[in-house]
Amino acid sequence: MTGPILLSAGGTGGHVMPAQALALDLKSRGYDVEWVTDKRGMKYAGNFQDIPIHEIRAGTLGAGVIGKVRGVADLGIGILQAGKIISKIKPAAVVGFGGYPSFPAVYAAQRNGIPTILHEQNAIIGKANAMLAHKAERIASSTPELRGVDEIDCVRTVFTGNPVRAEISALYTQPYPVLSDDGQLNILVMGGSLGAHIFSEVLPEALSRLPQDQRARLRITQQCREEDMTPTKEAYAKAGIEADLHMFIRDVAEHLKTSHLVIARSGASTVAEVSTAGRPAIYVPYPHHKDQQQKMNADVVSDRGGAWLMTQDGFTPDAVLARIETFLQNSEILFRAAEKARACSRPDAARKLGNLVTAVISGWTGDDEI
Repeated sequence: MTGPILLSAGGTGGHVMPAQALALDLKSRGYDVEWVTDKRGMKYAGNFQDIPIHEIRAGTLGAGVIGKVRGVADLGIGILQAGKIISKIKPAAVVGFGGYPSFPAVYAAQRNGIPTILHEQNAIIGKANAMLAHKAERIASSTPELRGVDEIDCVRTVFTGNPVRAEISALYTQPYPVLSDDGQLNILVMGGSLGAHIFSEVLPEALSRLPQDQRARLRITQQCREEDMTPTKEAYAKAGIEADLHMFIRDVAEHLKTSHLVIARSGASTVAEVSTAGRPAIYVPYPHHKDQQQKMNADVVSDRGGAWLMTQDGFTPDAVLARIETFLQNSEILFRAAEKARACSRPDAARKLGNLVTAVISGWTGDDEI
């Protein structure tokens, strides 16, 4: 019997949720699974029931000399902690899900000759995964063409898709909600783990300009920052628009099931979940990533007609109003975009990634049937 498979993921839900999906797949195959994460990742511990969890230090290379020194120190401590964990549990393989919280365990595993697999959620490889890629057995990509990978590493890159939660994957076979040209339009608004102020600022103003009969057709479910809750609620109420506001949307699957349109940031997990559910979206990428990773994530779907990309500068009340008016007047646009979004998804991504891990552990060299 081989040792457990160690999953290394932390920081945000975008890194942790694919790890959870893989954990469930591997457990269903009879493998023992353990998870190593950082302090931020521990808030997702409830998603890993019956799976041993190890917490280590991890840190990003912050701004300025002090920030960089502190980041290097945290990573160094994390590598030592991860090395002790690896020596104790002797994993058969370590799977890293990107971001600096995943770095220590994967790096320690590579130093100890343990097979490693990297999973990249974004359309362009992140810094942590890029630094580890040369010594990884395989790099699993969420998109058919992963950007930023060195040419020497491309031959070990396998398209698996981005694993999503089982309840999201189940939506793949569900039909798009009935929508008529005079019926209710359900809009789900999500802004990442912390919400996005731009949505609370622009959407109530834009939608309030619709004619009264069109405003009456709208049903908004929106994630808001705490400081935006009261003014956003008041703005929707003044416009006579039915709105349900949350600081954190817990049952995303249930809301996706009834939504006709999603307006969201374009983090990798959000794009994967919305596409798997077959929902058309307006994506407004977070503008401050140097590598524009969220724009690239959105491009994958918008280029195939399953979404509309609007830059944050271009996400104005006038532009949003024009877009929503078009949808209200011609529901067929949303219906057709929904199917194109679904075509961009890979609902079996967890199984594909599980197949890849199994192949690496078993020493198989071919990836044609992954």
